[in-house]
Amino acid sequence: MAEWIGIGKRARRCYGFDEIALVPGKATINPEEVETSWEFGGKTFSVPIFAAAMDGVVGTDFAGKMSKLGGIGVLNLDGVQTRYDNPDEVLKEISNANKDESTKLIQKLYTAPIKENLVSKRVDEIKKSGGYAAVSCIPQNAVKFASLAEEAGADCFVLQSTVTTARHISKKYIPLDLAKFCQSLKIPVIIGNCVTYEGALELMETGCSGLLVGVGPGAACTTRGVLGIGVPQVTSTIDCAAARDFYYQKTGKYISIITDGGMSKGGDVCKAFACGANAVMIGSAFARAKEAPGRGFHWGMATSHGNLPRGTRIEVGITGSLEQILFGPALVDDGSQNLMGALKTSMGALGAHAIKDMHFVEIIIAPSIQTEGKIFQATQRVGMGK
Repeated sequence: MAEWIGIGKRARRCYGFDEIALVPGKATINPEEVETSWEFGGKTFSVPIFAAAMDGVVGTDFAGKMSKLGGIGVLNLDGVQTRYDNPDEVLKEISNANKDESTKLIQKLYTAPIKENLVSKRVDEIKKSGGYAAVSCIPQNAVKFASLAEEAGADCFVLQSTVTTARHISKKYIPLDLAKFCQSLKIPVIIGNCVTYEGALELMETGCSGLLVGVGPGAACTTRGVLGIGVPQVTSTIDCAAARDFYYQKTGKYISIITDGGMSKGGDVCKAFACGANAVMIGSAFARAKEAPGRGFHWGMATSHGNLPRGTRIEVGITGSLEQILFGPALVDDGSQNLMGALKTSMGALGAHAIKDMHFVEIIIAPSIQTEGKIFQATQRVGMGK
């Protein structure tokens, strides 16, 4: 599979969403009759989509509304929601900042200490709104925050860092024991992020319920530029899904694969499922919702790092409501609205009755898929030419 790129060094060709296409099935299905639901942690969700744990995307109100629409919104416990009693004032300050000063301002605002009482308060706010309370934090805060969140009634805990492995080595501190951590909680744990077969397989041994797949593909993430690491989402999803299937055959335990990042429109979401994802996690598309706390702005999870920021604030604008982005009607022509309508229509054309059937559709390498016959869209900057 690998090619020589120099003396003694070989490299494998990997693929992103823009380089592949899905081949229509031998039979087609009425899009209204396909099944998009998926099961996770003993619950069934009609929308197989997570809203990313990013401060410009998910607040407590947003999480509640996302749940009512059938999906899951993940609240970031390391961000402004737990540092400030009134996070809305801080979010407004970030959205109003000059673009040249935004990173510096975010770094400053995120130095405020986390108030542990706000962890429980935010979970309670989501629960009172009738929402599914999924919360996220970095490994350093996991033990303390998970205990507080679970006691407050959290439904799911997401452990997330740029790259997470089952074997983290350090002499300066005691690494988090992922297996012990997962076993200590009664609620499902999702671990991220990973991109390789071997890494995913070892993380599955910890007892987690799901894995986030993706390093650096997010619209506001600069990890690939700053650190030079990452694997395109098509290849990383396929590899991690292969690890899931092998682990299931070996143990009988099925671990959900959640493709995280790199999807800005419906077609990307459909391709992620064809690559083996059970669900997807999206940030920028939801940051454009009227209900998103970022007011049309979106910033990477590591933008606030005091020494080496690996994210930036971007302006995505406000294009419609959360319901519009998920279910339409779409008022834009670029595929960024009615994501579920796109998924159902694609499943119908592919002949896939359910999400798991998407894992078996034919995928082709198609570098011209974004440009073939689209000269007018490109020159006029409409549709796929934006």
